[in-house]
Amino acid sequence: MKLTMILTLCLMGVFLMAVGASAEQISPDYKDDFAWVSKPDKPDKPVDVFYVYPTIYMDKEPSNMDISRKDLRSNAEGLLVAQAGVYSPYANLFAPFYRQQTAASQSMEPNNGGRDAFADPIFRVGYSDVERAFDHYVEHLNQGRPFILAGHSQGSMVIVELMRRRMADPKLQKRLVAAYIIGYTVKKSDLREYPQMRLAEGETDTGIIITYNTQGPDAEGSPVLLTDAVAVNPLNWKTDATPASRKENAGAVFFNDSTGEVVETIPDFCGAYVDTDTGALIATDIRSPEKVDLVNMGRWPKEVYHRFDYAFFYENLKANVKKRIDSYLSIDR
Repeated sequence: MKLTMILTLCLMGVFLMAVGASAEQISPDYKDDFAWVSKPDKPDKPVDVFYVYPTIYMDKEPSNMDISRKDLRSNAEGLLVAQAGVYSPYANLFAPFYRQQTAASQSMEPNNGGRDAFADPIFRVGYSDVERAFDHYVEHLNQGRPFILAGHSQGSMVIVELMRRRMADPKLQKRLVAAYIIGYTVKKSDLREYPQMRLAEGETDTGIIITYNTQGPDAEGSPVLLTDAVAVNPLNWKTDATPASRKENAGAVFFNDSTGEVVETIPDFCGAYVDTDTGALIATDIRSPEKVDLVNMGRWPKEVYHRFDYAFFYENLKANVKKRIDSYLSIDR
């Protein structure tokens, strides 16, 4: 009887150890194709884009995304169309899977409650993955081509940190076409402290940052719009309060982000201007979609159009990517 009990307890211990080991997330190996959402075998374009997807993981536990989960891998693939589709017609698309921070542990307080979201150890896990992916990309995959950095939301947080930590290298700066840091704040202090972080001044300058957070005129309390924010208007490429009309909007494209399926396209969708006091991009004169709800924004405050930062200005972003690439390639370096 005692021997049976001992054997049972031993077997239970082995089982629990196995469960613990299987639950423990393994750091992605970027030499392995499994660690990439997109990695072309034979890049056929003169420019690359290194894209980091936004928050798609919502569970309370574990704190960081398991990149082996099929549903999350599928969601990331959907965003290759819904967001990275503005880049991929003109650039070879490289996009790593990473153990991103769950939305359940992200603050939804205005201005992130005044805390430094970059210092959160849960965020640092995902960031460290992407930094390793970027280093692997630069050393083994890029082959000296010019490149775009791009992201949204948590993905843009990662790009901000990459700009701070990796883009001080003059050789990399020379190859940067642009960084599209959409849906998270770039601060005036970033521009002061990191010379490699320069705000766009027009629609064709290169080696620069495009950044904005979309809101309505009555929005309040965005957790991604931080104090000291700057913005570039994707309709007229101004950083001041110069308004752009709805006629300057080449078209909104709304997607099912999880599948990449187009839900609705709307030309002349909205105008926009930069609120120079808050750094928000204010969408104006918005046409009402038939199939997309702009009122019930889920966990986002009223008129904080974070979910649609790409969708509202999709065709303008897509056209601008081509212009900046053409501008970059036209210069003899």
